[in-house]
Amino acid sequence: MTITEKILAAHAGLDVVKPGQIIKAKVDFALANDITAPLAIKAFKAAGGKKVFDKDRIALILDHFTPNKDIPSAIQCQEVREFAYEQNITHFYDVGQVGIEHVFLPEKGLVLPGDLVIGADSHTCTYGALGAFSTGVGSTDLGAVMLTGEIWLKVPASTRLIYKGNLPKWVMGKDLILHTIGDIGVEGALYKAMEFGGEAISQLSMDSRFTMANMAIEAGAKNGIFIPDEKTENYIRSRAQRKYYIYQNDEDANYVSVKEYNISNLEPQIALPHSPGNVRGISEIGEIKIDQVVIGSCTNGRIEDLQVAASLLRGHKIAKGVRCIVIPATQMVYLEALRQGIIEIFIKAGAAVSTPTCGPCLGGHMGVLAPGEKAISTTNRNFIGRMGHPQSEVYLSNPAVAAASAIAGKIISPEEIE
Repeated sequence: MTITEKILAAHAGLDVVKPGQIIKAKVDFALANDITAPLAIKAFKAAGGKKVFDKDRIALILDHFTPNKDIPSAIQCQEVREFAYEQNITHFYDVGQVGIEHVFLPEKGLVLPGDLVIGADSHTCTYGALGAFSTGVGSTDLGAVMLTGEIWLKVPASTRLIYKGNLPKWVMGKDLILHTIGDIGVEGALYKAMEFGGEAISQLSMDSRFTMANMAIEAGAKNGIFIPDEKTENYIRSRAQRKYYIYQNDEDANYVSVKEYNISNLEPQIALPHSPGNVRGISEIGEIKIDQVVIGSCTNGRIEDLQVAASLLRGHKIAKGVRCIVIPATQMVYLEALRQGIIEIFIKAGAAVSTPTCGPCLGGHMGVLAPGEKAISTTNRNFIGRMGHPQSEVYLSNPAVAAASAIAGKIISPEEIE
């Protein structure tokens, strides 16, 4: 079996599972945010729920419309807050403590290798970077998980993606996953497990691996997953709040497909409007002037991302007429960026630095686009209207390209700033 199949078999109490099989599996950890939790709570109560299955294995994270942007968002957060207090939820995180859920939970050691993690958010697949099976579900399913601690799933077939070669300068995990989605398309891994491996993957930091797993859903995947290695264990060792189990593939594991990429000559990748699959190398896109830059999100709001952006912005100014918004993904990332002088670099360059929030990624607040405006963003989606007005345009990139573009006022390669 593959690592995905082994995790699902173990949680279903079965010796073997096969792609297409319907299973009922025990959940190690469940999560919801201020948008999805109110609906899950409603479903939980409609099913007669009185007590959650385990108050220590549920996280309620107020990260999307917080700090509250308006009265409806304040009411949503109030509903979650009241439920968390009523149920004595251990892992409820409010403004001042909270970070963007998919960065915050690994940072806190709450999701671990070998786990089965279910979240009412499509980017729950992020935790596959740790060697966990994690996937997003609708709020009704999450309500059932909160009640029973179980989920029904169809076992996905696995596709193996092998990255060979050495990482070029300014190329990060974001570029590998954008290149892959550009190749296979937004339905290229539909309901499959995207398993990432190869010598180039071993060179990636954990931050870049989280970025790749995060965007597996943009290829239609059920989950993205990495085989845990020494870097994974180093990340987990000081964080884990409970025991965990590391799974490996069998040598004769079956894959529905295997693709290989040599990334030694890969350049930074850009997803043009209006799809994460509309990808080109930065040298191919021509001159595109921008109005806004966003550096942050559950995709690229980690410390490595801010370090890379700051290395380019140091000593430079944001171009006139460009707004640059930087959002550290968690309070811990924010603090570390403060300690390293990164926040000062951003502010001296003329950027606005926000408290942790999903904010502009979903067109919520802290950077909504007007008609005709163009933004380059380190977020994960650029659908029509994703970050604001339907007549705005969003281009996706890694943090280095975003920072360089903020200086130039147009999308450029970081090599042009050095």
